[in-house]
Amino acid sequence: MSRIAQVIVLAPYADEVMEPLTRPDDARSWQGCFEPLGLFAGGWVIEFYRMRPRSGLLRHLESLAWPHPASVQVLIHDEEDDCFGLWMMREGVLTEVPLPGHKRYYGRAPATDEFPPEPGLLWRPETAETAVPGWVFPTPQDHRPVW
Repeated sequence: MSRIAQVIVLAPYADEVMEPLTRPDDARSWQGCFEPLGLFAGGWVIEFYRMRPRSGLLRHLESLAWPHPASVQVLIHDEEDDCFGLWMMREGVLTEVPLPGHKRYYGRAPATDEFPPEPGLLWRPETAETAVPGWVFPTPQDHRPVW
């Protein structure tokens, strides 16, 4: 399924950690390469055009030896989101941080595991109110890891 998403990793003093992710590696569960943003604070970006190639990205980022794990920020924007979502390390796990005025909404889970899991949509409540009736569900229906 086509679903464009941009991911930005902000991590101070993490050039050595991120450098291998700027090169192709078929052994990774996710596909693609980060590009440096050229920020003094350390920033990298990648864009995904489909959902399968991004599978396992957050778990991979969690496994890295960050010099300052509490300062790692991962910003994710799916094409239908109202804004970037924010993930930060909590007890070694990248966890989505709730943003004021926004909520993640989910559609129905697929009948089979044939398709990758849906990440939901990060919307303001007024966006959800105008969504197709019956599409939005208040809780996740698919518990497989998305990223």
